[in-house]
Amino acid sequence: MQRYKYIVKDADGKTRSGSINAESRDRVVFALQNKGFIVLEVKEGGSLFGKTTQRKQVGGKVKGHVLAFFAEQLSTLIAGGVPLVRAIALLSEYSSSPRLGMVLSQVAKDVAAGNSLHSALAHHPKTFDNIWLSLVQAGEVGGNLADTLGQIASYIKTQDAMRSKIITAITYPTILCIASVGVLIYFILGIVPTFAQIFKDFNIDLPLLTTIVLGVSGFLINNGVLLLVLLIFAFIAFRFYIKTVEGKKRWHSFLISMPIFGNFLRNIYYSRMLTTLSTLLRSGVTILNALVVLEESFDTNVIIKHALHVAKTEVAAGRSISDSFRDAGVFPGLMTEMMMMGEESGKLPGIIGTLSRFYSDNVDQFIARFSAVIDPILIVGVGSLIGIIVASIFLPIFKLSQIGGQ
Repeated sequence: MQRYKYIVKDADGKTRSGSINAESRDRVVFALQNKGFIVLEVKEGGSLFGKTTQRKQVGGKVKGHVLAFFAEQLSTLIAGGVPLVRAIALLSEYSSSPRLGMVLSQVAKDVAAGNSLHSALAHHPKTFDNIWLSLVQAGEVGGNLADTLGQIASYIKTQDAMRSKIITAITYPTILCIASVGVLIYFILGIVPTFAQIFKDFNIDLPLLTTIVLGVSGFLINNGVLLLVLLIFAFIAFRFYIKTVEGKKRWHSFLISMPIFGNFLRNIYYSRMLTTLSTLLRSGVTILNALVVLEESFDTNVIIKHALHVAKTEVAAGRSISDSFRDAGVFPGLMTEMMMMGEESGKLPGIIGTLSRFYSDNVDQFIARFSAVIDPILIVGVGSLIGIIVASIFLPIFKLSQIGGQ
């Protein structure tokens, strides 16, 4: 038997290290995973993961579609019988991203030196996150790395597709809002003051609507700088506040509970969470390890992140995933009931995948309805405001024309 040293993460996310005697490295990984640990490194002798991470990291964050293409290419090459080191070196040489090319060059060297692929990727956390590492590790242990890489590519594409839909849905309304605000500011600060001086010279009684518009225009002109400074200060203070633990908790709680858009955001979070969980489970990652990875990678909303922590703790204590999600008090009953059916039927990954598609479809439906409704609302709203300003200017002009005609 050989002596192996290892570094793992436990259910609380703490890093542990130690050594163990075993017949092979795979047996060590299998034994550690059965204890609920996420395996970071297993090596013979004294060269440990902790030492190799002291070197200077290369590369950095890479766009999702580039990583998806890399995963697809690597999957194809491995399935075609190309040795792993040769495949990574080849993709490094011909990568469309210089940053990814540098990372893959180092990964190829590490794998050639005897490291596993997931431990070589772990040296580049800015490029490959915990989801990547867990899936690749599961693929290596299960002997189906090519299939796992294909699942990684599909997962990244799904996340990028949803992100693109959301960006597309809000781009046009955002541009329209900015343009509309610009037009309103021009009318109020540029055109209205000119007519205000004319009305003052004629010394006529102004209609109530005109008085209100002139008052708003004068207030903004006289106090515009102060208002701008106050807005900037309020924005900076808000940014500082939501970075605090309590501020972030309150802000994220408000986001998922606000009318109309709260349900939309929850569906986005649920879809992303369930897609990730389904992909991990399909790749052979244990439920506990999958929840550990999911909690570590879910930084979008601290309320859901805390709920995942509660669920992970209960699963580690021996409870089922459906009961653990129900006790977290955040996830809807439909989700927990379907998870329970998945556990009873032995088809949990498939059921979770179905749930992820359900929430993704809800997101698509909201985006379609939002795009159809928001444009006319903005056009009518801004048109009404401009109409009010124009009417406030022309009412005194009509009055002047009547006086001149008499």
